[in-house]
Amino acid sequence: MDFIDQLLEKLKAWAKRAVEILVGPDAAPEGELIPIPVEDRPYR
Repeated sequence: MDFIDQLLEKLKAWAKRAVEILVGPDAAPEGELIPIPVEDRPYR
C-alpha cells in the first residue's frame, strides 16, 4: 500500500506541474458574471 501511496503522490505532483505549464502558475478562477440589464418591452 505504501508503494501505491507514493505513486499517487508522484502522479499528483506531475499533474500539478503539467497544469502549471499549460495554464500558468497563477491560474485565477473566473470572476463573477456581471448582470446586464435587458429591456423586456415588446417592440411595436
